[in-house]
Amino acid sequence: MGVDNKEVFRDSISTIDEQGKRSWIYPKKPKGKFYNYRTWLSVFLLTILLSAPFIKINGNQLFLFNVIERKFNILGFPFWPQDFYLLVISMLIGVVFITLFTVIYGRVFCGWVCPQTIFLEMVFRKIDYWIEGDKGAQKRLAKQEWNADKIRKRVSKHILYLLISFIISNVFLAYVISSDKLLKIITEPISEHIGGFISIWIFTGVFYFIFSWFREQVCIIACPYGRLQGVLLDNKSIIVAYDYIRGEATKGRAKFRKNENRAEEGKGDCIDCDQCVEVCPTGIDIRNGTQLECVNCTACMDACDFMMVKTNQPKGLIRYASEENIEKNEPFVFNLRMKAYTAILTILVIVLISLLTVRSSVQANFFRVPGELYQVKENKSISNVYTYKLVNKTSLDVDSLSFKLLSHPKGKIELVGTDHILLKTQAIFEGTVFVEIPKADLEDSNETIKIGIYKNGEEITSTKTHFLSPKNGW
Repeated sequence: MGVDNKEVFRDSISTIDEQGKRSWIYPKKPKGKFYNYRTWLSVFLLTILLSAPFIKINGNQLFLFNVIERKFNILGFPFWPQDFYLLVISMLIGVVFITLFTVIYGRVFCGWVCPQTIFLEMVFRKIDYWIEGDKGAQKRLAKQEWNADKIRKRVSKHILYLLISFIISNVFLAYVISSDKLLKIITEPISEHIGGFISIWIFTGVFYFIFSWFREQVCIIACPYGRLQGVLLDNKSIIVAYDYIRGEATKGRAKFRKNENRAEEGKGDCIDCDQCVEVCPTGIDIRNGTQLECVNCTACMDACDFMMVKTNQPKGLIRYASEENIEKNEPFVFNLRMKAYTAILTILVIVLISLLTVRSSVQANFFRVPGELYQVKENKSISNVYTYKLVNKTSLDVDSLSFKLLSHPKGKIELVGTDHILLKTQAIFEGTVFVEIPKADLEDSNETIKIGIYKNGEEITSTKTHFLSPKNGW
């Protein structure tokens, strides 16, 4: 940044004025290559976000995060409390991923993928532009006396705000309580779902407050990611950066004049048009350097490129670059460090996906009955009694289950109290079995045995437990 900058801008935030009151930001409507890319990506992500809770794979909701009932679905795979270790591992991988991703790519997530940014910039601000007009029109309307035109525009805008907040609230609850329960709340009498009905409107109010009033302050004040980047970013991290060496030159930035030779006069390429400030959704001046409020939305990049073209100067005065690239006047290069970190991120994603997919759909556990020892049979076989618990993690019934002793083929398993096991959808089945193994096949008094669980003759999972027998020499 320029040498004359005293960084007084860091003493306050753009959304609060000197009296401590809310200062409204009216960003100019962005346009350009990057904004078009973000728009198409937002359409894609919004489609996924709004439809995912209503998509089912093998009867399982694509994504479900029911903390209250401890039911989770990720990519159609259901998870139970018994899979908590997977959740812990996934969270650890997620933390490492976020850390490495931020170190290399900065806050690109915030500007391109974050739901808060997508809804605010690609939905609610588009409503502002549609109803109230661009930056100047919005500011004039705010100062305008209340009349029929202002009331009509404001009421129309907030009705749309409320409607979209209501839709977001319903989708949010579909992720939390499941889309099936949400549809029951919507279609069945309110008296049967008072709690659900109240929840919908509470969350509607929360989202309406966030997107109609709190807005960009979520990124500036509430979101911890902005604070996290201050710790993780270094001079090699890729950020939306202003090339102050090119922009300031020796005499600093100056207004553009026709037929001038800025290089000979020592003027920088920045023509001080302030378009980068005008389009910024958080109200900052990117020319001041890396700032907490910057969400890397690229609006300033598009605005600056447009002005560079208009003044016959090279694009990229504001671009994706690291501080090191700017200082050394080097172009962005996907260097070895970035390749290594990207490879690690890829491996972490593969590990996470593998953890989610290799787990079995039925979990089995066998426990020796407390206080019960072994029994010696007349045929010189040893018998142990076990209780077993089967957990069906799918949304389909699992019928005709059977057990087989895999570690000791000559042994046998005898069900107690039933000859048919039907495991209901997302249910737990418990029972008792006797496991009998010939003494000649046992090598230890406390031996590990492996039991396979079969459906229609096909193994679906297996488990291990311990088998007690007399010490050698009996």
